[in-house]
Amino acid sequence: MGSASREALARSVSALAGLGSKADLATAEDLFAAGRVVADSAQLRSVLSDPSAPVEGKTALVRRVFASLSAPAVELLSVVSSERWSRQDDVLAAIEELGIRSIAASSPRNVDIPGELFAFGGAVTSDAELELALRSKLAAPEAKAALAERLLAGKASEQTVAIVRQLVLQPRGRSVRESLRDAARVVAAQYGQTIATVVTATQLPAEQAERLRTSLAATYGDLKLNEVVDPSILGGLRVQIGDDVIDGSVASRLTELRLQLAG
Repeated sequence: MGSASREALARSVSALAGLGSKADLATAEDLFAAGRVVADSAQLRSVLSDPSAPVEGKTALVRRVFASLSAPAVELLSVVSSERWSRQDDVLAAIEELGIRSIAASSPRNVDIPGELFAFGGAVTSDAELELALRSKLAAPEAKAALAERLLAGKASEQTVAIVRQLVLQPRGRSVRESLRDAARVVAAQYGQTIATVVTATQLPAEQAERLRTSLAATYGDLKLNEVVDPSILGGLRVQIGDDVIDGSVASRLTELRLQLAG
């Protein structure tokens, strides 16, 4: 996002916080539905992202087009329409993020949405046929969403199912893995957490993973671990937190050694 969009998103998130308990799962579903309507209408998308269009006209348009949605959703859409965005796609990203944040803000904290998103992402990326089925442009979006719901039935919360359904229905050019990672980041941010992706050759024991999380939290603050098993790193681990990468893998050390020998 450009600087204008980042500022607009920050103000939109503040508006969501101002709604308190009024924003919930139903609000999120309305926002997701509105985002898909905006995505399907080039004219509507153009008007909402036009910085020269009168704010009063844009908010009036939003209230007219989305009159059937819940009051909190319409209020947030009105805020989005009144802001200045760098790109049209940033409007869609903002609406989706507000929906995901609405779910996170209203969910019981014992519901591990990021963990469920990571688990589903791992299941998808480990099955090439499944990943192809979910990203195929030949399959109807509703059919792909129904497939995702069947896979998650009994394994994930209704909050996670709602998010995954949205991501499948409106991928916005992202891979399944990328969209799930983005959603987990947004949920963690709503909880005041940062995502630390930890790549190891084998699954870390729970106690060791918790010690690692605690150690990293001393520097980076409250963290949520996304554990990825990748045998190709051979041993050790690689950690990425935002733009920071801590690479202590055996594969990385072997690569450095080869470069030194070649030099």
